[in-house]
Amino acid sequence: QVQLVESGGGLVQPGGSLRLSCVASGIGSIFRFNRMGWYRQAPGKERELVATIGSGGMINYADSVKGRFTISRDNAKITVYLQMNSLKPEDTAVYYCNGNRLASNYWGQGTQVTVSS
Repeated sequence: QVQLVESGGGLVQPGGSLRLSCVASGIGSIFRFNRMGWYRQAPGKERELVATIGSGGMINYADSVKGRFTISRDNAKITVYLQMNSLKPEDTAVYYCNGNRLASNYWGQGTQVTVSS
């Protein structure tokens, strides 16, 4: 059974940084995912894409986070990271890790990120 577990969320002041981690288990290899990524959902809003990384290394970012967020992965640890710099109050949301394999989408439980002074 594939499981994704996020960590690293918290409360940070505007302009600060956080690094989110997502560890995958039950998959054997990170390359069995076609794509992994991060999504977020703010109160009263729909879940939106933040960043994705394909099995071949192709990376995609939402326009709102380009230049501030960096997605990366550790293949041996089957872990995906999201380094978030220059955080803004509008980045406040629950951040979810996603893994896509064939016709299946796997989600973590989410981690809260709050940007506030």
